[in-house]
Amino acid sequence: MSTNTNDKTDQAAGLLLMGAAGFFGWQTTGLEIGTLFRMGPGYFPMILSGLLFLLGAVIFLKSFGQPGEPFGPIAWRGMMLILPAPIVFGLTVRGLGFVPALFLATLIASQASVRMRPAAALILSVAVTILSTLIFSYGLGLPFRLFGPWVQF
Repeated sequence: MSTNTNDKTDQAAGLLLMGAAGFFGWQTTGLEIGTLFRMGPGYFPMILSGLLFLLGAVIFLKSFGQPGEPFGPIAWRGMMLILPAPIVFGLTVRGLGFVPALFLATLIASQASVRMRPAAALILSVAVTILSTLIFSYGLGLPFRLFGPWVQF
């Protein structure tokens, strides 16, 4: 009887984080890095990539000698609804404006949970939209259009 003393889920997570850090770190090679006091456009992404790689390495190395759990089912519903939400926001924010694009993105992301009911999703989307509009538009004074050219009043 052999017992597996390596946590495969943490190994996979650590490798995934290190791979993502490597990819984004590689993207900064064409940018000027600068110094701590005169940061270039690549400085902050490079630092974040390094920290992400370090975190992935720590998770990967800690996985050895830890009792492992088998991989569970993959949450396809969550991935298919959470990942496209910011993409939908990015593709529609100029045409629809901040308010409708954020409402739509929140509505899409809220459907990732099987327990989310339509009424609760609408309430959540309205609340996130109102709160975000108050914070970003009025509180921080960010200059973006609340309603775009696709939405006519």
